[in-house]
Amino acid sequence: MSTHADFANYCCELLSGAGPCVARRMFGGFGVSTGGLTIAILADLDDGERLWLKGDKAAHGMYAAAGCRTFSYTAKGVQRSMNYFSAPDEAMDSADAMRPWARLALECAQRARAAKPIVRPTAPAKKTAPKGVTPVRRR
Repeated sequence: MSTHADFANYCCELLSGAGPCVARRMFGGFGVSTGGLTIAILADLDDGERLWLKGDKAAHGMYAAAGCRTFSYTAKGVQRSMNYFSAPDEAMDSADAMRPWARLALECAQRARAAKPIVRPTAPAKKTAPKGVTPVRRR
């Protein structure tokens, strides 16, 4: 098993306080989800592989108070960031220490899902006759 997969499995154990977790490969790293919600990502931003927890505006202050960094990267010369925050170092020691952070990440993922509009499939458009052709009406 590779080092990356070992780290992903370890992070799933750490995040088990939010529910049973699954790690799946994603964009050169891993996405960690529980109940169909992504609560964390594992990525190396040139400073080693790290666990990044889901966040949002409501949780930003808690992450900042714990000294967590915002997930940011440069793409095509432009600095970008995502609503993920580095896990506090002390929380990386045990599932008990990670539990409040795992639950916070889950709450953020739940709020993100609730904020997305529900897209319902639309009825297919009615077929129309090509221009210049009179449709035949049946009785």
